[in-house]
Amino acid sequence: MNTYCKDKVAVVTGAGGTLCSAIAIDLAKKGAKVVLVGRTREKLEKVENEIAASGGICCIEPADVTDEAAMRNMADRIAAEWGPCRFLINGAGGNNVKAMPTRLKFCEKDLCDSASLRENNDLPADHGFFDIDMEAFKSVLEINTLGTVIPSRIFALQMAKAGGGAILNFASMNTYRPLTRVAPYAMSKAAIANWTMFFAQYMAPAKVRVNAVAPGFMVNERSKQYLMTPDGGLSPRGEQVMHHTPAGRFGEAEDLLGCVNWLLDDSVSSFVTGITVPVDGGFLSSAGV
Repeated sequence: MNTYCKDKVAVVTGAGGTLCSAIAIDLAKKGAKVVLVGRTREKLEKVENEIAASGGICCIEPADVTDEAAMRNMADRIAAEWGPCRFLINGAGGNNVKAMPTRLKFCEKDLCDSASLRENNDLPADHGFFDIDMEAFKSVLEINTLGTVIPSRIFALQMAKAGGGAILNFASMNTYRPLTRVAPYAMSKAAIANWTMFFAQYMAPAKVRVNAVAPGFMVNERSKQYLMTPDGGLSPRGEQVMHHTPAGRFGEAEDLLGCVNWLLDDSVSSFVTGITVPVDGGFLSSAGV
C-alpha cells in the first residue's frame, strides 16, 4: 500500500460529504492523521466511526471554513497536538436553492416585479433569475471561494514552515461550462481554477503544491434529487447528463481516489502544480451529438 501520507496531518474540509468522506477514509487507511472539518457534527461522527473501525487516526473539528479566526484557532490546536498540516483538501462548499431559478431562459415574466415575493421568501414554483435571493447568491460565492481561500492561507503557512505540502481544491464541471440554474455555483467554481493557478505559483518557492480536481456528475444525496427519479430511474436532467457522458454512468466517490492520491503524493507528482483535473467520465469531451 502507498503510504506517502503516513503519520502526516491531513485536513479535510467538507469531510461529512460523500466525496470528501471517502477521501478522508482513504487517507486514514494510508496512515495519515486526519482532521475532519465540517459544519455538522453528526455527519463527521459517521466518518470518524468508520475510520476508527479500520484502525485509523482522526479527530473531529466542527467549524465554518469562512470564519478565519475560528479556522486559525483550530489550526494552532492541531499543530500543537499533532504537528503541522501537510495535506489540505478543500472540499467544503455547496449551493443554495434560493439562488436557483426554475426557468432556464429569459421570458416576459422576468419583466414583472417580484420584490415583495422575495421579501416574504415565498417565490412561486415558476421563477427566473431576476427573482432569486441575492443574499443566497452571495452565500454560495462565499462558501465556495472564501471557504477555500481562508483554509489555504492558514494551512499553507504551516506547510511552508514544515518544508512543503500539498493542497487539493475542488472545482466542478461548472468550472468549464456554466450549467443551467446554478449561476453563483458555476461562477465560484470557475474562480477555484483561477485561484488554484494563482496560489500554486505563489507557493512554489515554499515547496507547497496546489492543484484541483473537477468531479463530474457523482452520486450523492444531493445529486440523486435532480439526476434520478424516486424509483432509481433517470430524471430528464439525468438523461441529459448521461447523453453527454461517454462512460455511460454516474461517478462514485471511489472514482476520485486515484487522481487525489496522485496529486497529493510528492513521489509521483512533485512537478505537478497549478492544474485542475477533470474526473468526469468524458463529460467535457462530449458535445452530445
